[in-house]
Amino acid sequence: MTLAAKASAAEWLATARAAAHQPPAQARQPLWVAGQAVGSVATGILSQIDLWRLSDKRYQLLNQEHSGEWTWHLDVAPDAVTPALNLLAQALRAQGQCGPWRDEQLAVCNAHGERLGTIERGAVRVLGIATRAVHLVGLAPDGRIWVQQRSHTKPNNPGMWDTLMGGMVSAADTLQQALERETWEEAGLRLPELLGSEHGGQVDFSRPSREGGGVGYMVERIDWFRCTVPEGLEPCNQDGEVERFELWSPAQVRECIAAGGFTLEAALVLGACCGL
Repeated sequence: MTLAAKASAAEWLATARAAAHQPPAQARQPLWVAGQAVGSVATGILSQIDLWRLSDKRYQLLNQEHSGEWTWHLDVAPDAVTPALNLLAQALRAQGQCGPWRDEQLAVCNAHGERLGTIERGAVRVLGIATRAVHLVGLAPDGRIWVQQRSHTKPNNPGMWDTLMGGMVSAADTLQQALERETWEEAGLRLPELLGSEHGGQVDFSRPSREGGGVGYMVERIDWFRCTVPEGLEPCNQDGEVERFELWSPAQVRECIAAGGFTLEAALVLGACCGL
């Protein structure tokens, strides 16, 4: 790869890193659950939801002033956080302001990382709830890099290029369990088969999301790992979410980054892995 091409990839990544941290597209109000801050919501989105009526008076959704700003409060007992949050997710879905429904629960934590409950994955962006994800960069023994093309039917970034594996950390997972599960589901590989698996770093995101009709806000931390895929072992998708896998040279990866062919998340992970 020429120096100009390397510079182009680095320039694209500099822009991508700025794109990973953007303010909300519209005014948002903090969201509190059981007396603790967990996210944020675009002004007006929750105004038509009457949880008090829907839940036989078990939960209340209140808009109150807190520390000088208007804040949404889901007023519930600590042991009722999960059912209350999922009722809220269902209400958002009913009024067409929810992301793709996945029937998957993600953890909802306070500012200290302590879990308060769980919620349907499709609602987290609209409610500005922080999420966790994992990515795996797979190297061949000769230094080439395994990449995947995302299925053309995926709801997010269809057809774009990605790392060997990338997926969410569900409420049922530890970080290690998510790494193992997603590596099998997306790439058909078992971690014990892979060589030198290690934690590479973290990439943080805070940026507007198109979910819910453009009223979402993505807050996410990606933990990325690297490994070597031994000679004779090839990835094979198990869950139908990958179009194909290819083995690229570092130069090809940089060229695709420079052309904007990777998802933003994958580009930043690969950029960090390649030292760009």
